[in-house]
Amino acid sequence: MLETLDAVKETAIKRRDFLRSVGGGVLVLFTLGEVDAQESGRGGHRGSGNEQLPEDLAAWLHIGPDGAITAFTGKVEVGQNIRTSLTQAVADELRCTPGMVKLIMGDTALTPWDMGTFGSRTTPTMAPILREMAGTAREALAESAAQRWGVKRDEISFDKGCLIGPSGKKLTFGELASKLDWAKTIGQKDSATPADKWIIGGTSVPKVGAREIVTGRHRYPSDQKLPGMLYGRVLRPPSFGAKLTSVDTSAAAAVPGVTVVHDGDFVGVAAANEQLANKTIELIQAKWQETPQISAKDLFAYIKKNGEQSGSAPETQHKSTYTVAYIAHTPLEPRAAVATWSGGKLTVWTGTQRPFGVREELAQAFNLSQADVHVLMPDTGSAYGGKHSGECAVEAARLAKGAGEPVKLIWTREEEFTWAYFRPAGVIEVASGVDRDGRLTSWDFRNNMSGPAGLESPYTAGNEFIHFYPVDSPLREGSYRGLASTANHFARESHIDELAAAAGTDPLAFRLKNLKNDRVRAVLEAAAERFDWPKRKASSNRGFGLACGMDKGGFVACCAEVSITPDRNLRVEHVVEAWDSGAIVNPEHLKNQVEGAIVMGLGGALFEAIDFADGRILNDRFSKYRVPRFSDVPKIDVVLIDRKDVPSAGAGEIPLVGIAPAIANAVYSATKIRIRSMPILPAFQASA
Repeated sequence: MLETLDAVKETAIKRRDFLRSVGGGVLVLFTLGEVDAQESGRGGHRGSGNEQLPEDLAAWLHIGPDGAITAFTGKVEVGQNIRTSLTQAVADELRCTPGMVKLIMGDTALTPWDMGTFGSRTTPTMAPILREMAGTAREALAESAAQRWGVKRDEISFDKGCLIGPSGKKLTFGELASKLDWAKTIGQKDSATPADKWIIGGTSVPKVGAREIVTGRHRYPSDQKLPGMLYGRVLRPPSFGAKLTSVDTSAAAAVPGVTVVHDGDFVGVAAANEQLANKTIELIQAKWQETPQISAKDLFAYIKKNGEQSGSAPETQHKSTYTVAYIAHTPLEPRAAVATWSGGKLTVWTGTQRPFGVREELAQAFNLSQADVHVLMPDTGSAYGGKHSGECAVEAARLAKGAGEPVKLIWTREEEFTWAYFRPAGVIEVASGVDRDGRLTSWDFRNNMSGPAGLESPYTAGNEFIHFYPVDSPLREGSYRGLASTANHFARESHIDELAAAAGTDPLAFRLKNLKNDRVRAVLEAAAERFDWPKRKASSNRGFGLACGMDKGGFVACCAEVSITPDRNLRVEHVVEAWDSGAIVNPEHLKNQVEGAIVMGLGGALFEAIDFADGRILNDRFSKYRVPRFSDVPKIDVVLIDRKDVPSAGAGEIPLVGIAPAIANAVYSATKIRIRSMPILPAFQASA
């Protein structure tokens, strides 16, 4: 971390102070236009919507007198390895080793403003920026050295932070940078190295900070400590939307060493340790006014009633309805925050995908200028789209303000399951037509509530209607890894399989005949070849299925083999997934991303579903909410397609979307039972 926690009672240092502390050198600024909008989940927080990366403050790179290279980004590391891939980008352009680069991430006092880390946008948007900045610095250093030595630019080479000239002349980055007046240097877009000439990019550089993580030295948000820090707990209502009508905090306030904080409907305690905080919160007597609400068993009927009511497109022969349940993110690390106040200013360490968004939430909650709020994001124990909002940070700050001391707040697992938002549920209605040659003639696809991500079809259809219809969600919903792309791929690829069966055509051949997207075709053929699809013959206890698709610049195809016992136990035995996201930055880490997405996707595909009734979550702990286990993991083969001719896209989300339809289609191949709901397993076992 940039600052020691022992010194946080002082006003948070600002960027210029930081740069002075590391000495003079090269400061590269880059002028950017409007930031691309990202999908962060309906109901999520995206700031005021008109922020732009400031032209006069977007400092991305610093080279100190000692040659130390520091790069800055508002993106954050939540286990997806962008700390490594972005470090590779900077090192590649500066022709130095990755170990020479330090990356400062997600610190609102030091890094450029950033909308957030989501939507698979880091690789296609942030990596090019850092490459352009580092490339600009490289060329500026080289030109300066050439002028000093009286030689041509092409006579200058680089070696581990040094510039090498004719006859063995050498200058370190620091020696040259410290003597130059580079307060501003505008980034040049043509300075970045093309993918086919990468040296560090495209290689499996080890994970930055891996040793600290595996040895336990890394400090996550929940590990942060401050002198005199107290531990917080918050009084939660019994159901969603319940209003506090009365509260008696006298018993809790009488406990020595405990501060009770009551502000409107917010009630919490701050105590010397977690155990005392847990016991004290139970002493508070509260009465609530609750509102009747629907339950999980009514969900899909509710969505249908409140969704699109019009009929399907004409000349459709096949109609099917698919449903997708709410599911939870279940990050390894629940929400956590440490907050401290000093001189009317607020500093918060928290696990979030949107440090600047959380800064705005804190400023609004406490009527502060954003300049008086400092948010830091230590690399965090996963998020999966679930840590966009800053409730925990606001709660910790309320407790710290009321107690007059720093406060750490860590949500319990039950709080994480209940008060975080969920991946949207949905009902998807599909109607289609096919001619005698097995070609799509019409395609009517309507998503109700779960979202528009991944709606675009890779197939050709003569008469096409595709639309998303929002519905007021009974539960709080927001981003999730892949968001609605998982639901839309499940419905589309399940329906395509139904059409292939109705036409009496092999599912692979049917897709290849109707695909219009060449990159989807390429991954489908690659996956089928590795899986040896033509030789796979289904039986009553062994099934094979496939699926393909695209979204967010990624192209995926998945083949799955399942085994089925007579009592309807279902196991995924083997998965082959082919993936194309353009030029590969780090092959080993990309493979890890794809494998992790497949394993995570097994949960939503097979058994994950939020059960709720009357404003309460009924399965709010791991003992009641099934997630994938080691015993569920199949044999996984990953086929990576390296396209150096196209820009790199993100790979954190879309590798997940093919596994559910591939499994459902494999179940059908063995049993002739169509499962049109996620999760698959409950419906399959109920069909016995």
